[in-house]
Amino acid sequence: MKAIWNNKVIAESNDTVVVEDNHYFPHNSIKEDFFTPSDSKSVCPWKGTASYYNINVDGKENIDGAWFYPDPSDEAKHIQNRVAFWKGVEVTE
Repeated sequence: MKAIWNNKVIAESNDTVVVEDNHYFPHNSIKEDFFTPSDSKSVCPWKGTASYYNINVDGKENIDGAWFYPDPSDEAKHIQNRVAFWKGVEVTE
């Protein structure tokens, strides 16, 4: 699977986990040069508290375009150390 934003591959892996129609990529598969931490947080009733990354590609910024669960609930441990995308990021094979 590939995650593409602003015509650049920002993550690529053959080992994604699908939860609620979102592909969670291994954290080590993201191209870190494109990501900066965000202060945003959100809470999922069953997964726990999500943290976010801003995505920066060729001068364009996608605020909170990626999220992850640094300390997921026991029910969501299978997505720990994984990152998912939204806000216009295309996830494709």
